[in-house]
Amino acid sequence: MADAERAAAGALDGMVVIDLTQMLAGPYTTMMLADQGARVIKVEPPGGETTRKAGPHADGALRYEQGGYGAYFASVNRNKESIVLDLKQPSGKAALLRLLDQADVVVENFRSGVMERLGLSYETLAARCPKLVYATLRGFGDPRTGLSPYAEWPAYDPIAQAMGGIMGITGPVAGGAPTKIGPGVGDIVPGMFLAFGIASACWRAQRTGRGQFVDVAMTDAVLALCERIVFQYSVTGLAPKPEGNGHPLLCPFGLFAARDGWVSLGVPNDRFWVPLMQKMGRPDLAQDPAYLSNEARVARRAEVEALVGDWTGRHTRAELATLLGGEIPFAPVYTAADVFADPHYRARQMLVETEYPGAAAPLVLAGTPVKMSETPGAVRRRAPLAGEHSAAVLAQFGFDAQEIAALSAAALAAAPESS
Repeated sequence: MADAERAAAGALDGMVVIDLTQMLAGPYTTMMLADQGARVIKVEPPGGETTRKAGPHADGALRYEQGGYGAYFASVNRNKESIVLDLKQPSGKAALLRLLDQADVVVENFRSGVMERLGLSYETLAARCPKLVYATLRGFGDPRTGLSPYAEWPAYDPIAQAMGGIMGITGPVAGGAPTKIGPGVGDIVPGMFLAFGIASACWRAQRTGRGQFVDVAMTDAVLALCERIVFQYSVTGLAPKPEGNGHPLLCPFGLFAARDGWVSLGVPNDRFWVPLMQKMGRPDLAQDPAYLSNEARVARRAEVEALVGDWTGRHTRAELATLLGGEIPFAPVYTAADVFADPHYRARQMLVETEYPGAAAPLVLAGTPVKMSETPGAVRRRAPLAGEHSAAVLAQFGFDAQEIAALSAAALAAAPESS
């Protein structure tokens, strides 16, 4: 492959990933690998993964019953190929094993024990394919890496957010119910960690010829994201509480009302305090020892936040951007409409148009934030239709026409009836 073609393919060009995942966390993991050039072959059950049903659906777009998908599925399954195999049948399982013989990675996020019941445990696959990296993502981890008392519990994003600690520090300072983070961080953060673990294991496998077992628990990943609560409790013995829109250790630092919405601004160190006070027309406070240090401002938190909030409330977000942008850490709080209108995200290729089968208009997806100078990651192609690549992939992996026809017929026979 020429250098230009290799760069276009991505840094992980040549890595072959067999993707058995479903829902959000697992597919996000393999999406990250695919964005960086790995060949990700999504193995779906007869009829296709049921998350294809999830909306929203554009007018005219192919629906689940037609092998299509909603925008949810499209977002985290771009850059992948799809084949359909019935792993409950010996022929489907045998076909998967033949794929794994030529793969670098297999990723699954079934509940603990599912792969063992299919006869596809890590130990079985490692004995057959010593270089294979076997990656798992479960709510509370796999018993192989530490037997959790909750190992059999099912888990989704809110479960991980709750037990991982992030809900316990999110919400109004004055009390009330804990607050769930809007995006599915209980799924997406574990997916990011697993993609990192896979890349690390593949680096070692490339040098030693030996794969390994890679495991991420959703709850562990969320706790790692909340690392501050661990060292705070270790030192003080006090469990951090919901922090509202501020920061427990810095002041001013958080959200403040503007005349037409909200803005985020902060003074992460003392050098920003003086220019902020000058912009606010309070040069007296820029020199007052009672406010010059962060510790002093934290001690006067209510007073300082009220002072800043009163000033921001007299200006629009655009006025504040003109006054503070480039000098004080500042940003308007955006809605999705604001994101689409801001040229930053187009310039950074973070709003990417993709084909949406059956729909009149393209589907816009969030691009990859990992920018690389020599091998840039990208959204190269839309998510696949269910089984769209079955014949081509199986042929490339050495299956003959008769075998391909038999597998396709078995998958079709096992597909659930359309509702």
